[in-house]
Amino acid sequence: MRQRVITAVVALIIFIPILILGGIWTDLAALVLGIIAMSEILVMKKKLLISFESIISYLGVSVMIIPNAWLSILPSYIDRMFLFYIFVLLLLLLTVFSRNKFTFDDVGVLTLGMIYVGLGFHYFTLARDLSLTTVLYALFIVWVTDSGAYLFGRAFGRHKLAPHISPNKTWEGSVLGSLSAVILCTIFLIFYPINSMSIVTIIIVTALLSVTGQFGDLIESALKRYYDVKDSGKILPGHGGILDRFDSLLLVLPILHLVGII
Repeated sequence: MRQRVITAVVALIIFIPILILGGIWTDLAALVLGIIAMSEILVMKKKLLISFESIISYLGVSVMIIPNAWLSILPSYIDRMFLFYIFVLLLLLLTVFSRNKFTFDDVGVLTLGMIYVGLGFHYFTLARDLSLTTVLYALFIVWVTDSGAYLFGRAFGRHKLAPHISPNKTWEGSVLGSLSAVILCTIFLIFYPINSMSIVTIIIVTALLSVTGQFGDLIESALKRYYDVKDSGKILPGHGGILDRFDSLLLVLPILHLVGII
């Protein structure tokens, strides 16, 4: 517990100023976090972090994350998705040159990983570019839902939510965690509004995002269980890896875009 607290304090000391500064600082932070998260997927796949497929994966996830302005130096007919396709094509060609030691299934996992991680952190930068309030709203949803689910689950949890994937989660914790997020985040947006949303809209959107965040957590738990690892990484002592800490946010932020907030 002491190690978890120390890691959390140090991480917040670094993370909060970056959020406040925004701009290039947030863009660089998202890029670094995305590459680390991609490396965690590669490690779970038992791929060398300096292999050809790993380097291509880093480039692919970077292309998905970086702001549009960074791509403005390229010819107009070359956009983000075209560059991403080139990196996927290189992975596909590797299946031929490696004589299927690197397989089509491997390409699928790495491609999905680049999209999953890349889009999540891309919308993180977009949320911060929109306003500090927007990215704080997304973070508060995740933090309050997680904390509420943990505390209420320990106090009142009786029925398992997904025992084969995450045996400690309960329906009671899940529902009360989302309810906590709806109440606290609605109060937050009343004082710091986004897009002039009505109270009813705030409640519906927050509930949707809270549930989405819990699915993000469960998806990453399923990923770890499939690869038989306890944590996605070890970069955050007591907390695991970047995917362990950002799993909910990687789904919440794209949905925040889908509902028209970012």
